[in-house]
Amino acid sequence: MGRSRGGLSTKIHVTVDSLGNPLRFRLSAGQRHDITQAQHLVDGFVSERVIADRGYAAQDFVDWLLQQGMQVVIPPHQLAKQRRGYDTWLYRERHLVECFINKIKHFRRIFSRFEKLDCSYLGFLHFIGTLIWLR
Repeated sequence: MGRSRGGLSTKIHVTVDSLGNPLRFRLSAGQRHDITQAQHLVDGFVSERVIADRGYAAQDFVDWLLQQGMQVVIPPHQLAKQRRGYDTWLYRERHLVECFINKIKHFRRIFSRFEKLDCSYLGFLHFIGTLIWLR
């Protein structure tokens, strides 16, 4: 759990497939930046493209994805010196992640975070991910 002005918080980082089913979960403190978990989320997967939001737009991560042979569909940071192009039509598919996050928030134990240990919370995330796969 991380500490911020609002109190204790945790970020859930998730990788989903093209149907919106969960593949991998990572947790980080609420005040940590998203890019710290980016490589762990996609490492080991073989895919044609990676679609992510601006939180994952660091140039080192984009270069690593290109070396892996993946098409990068991540909008550049607003203050970037060199604006990088991306496919805006494909970027619309990022809603699958948002829809999945909406699905897990229907489970009270996840959105209210009763567990104090990350391993217990992550276990419930995996359990809910399994339930969503079985639907």
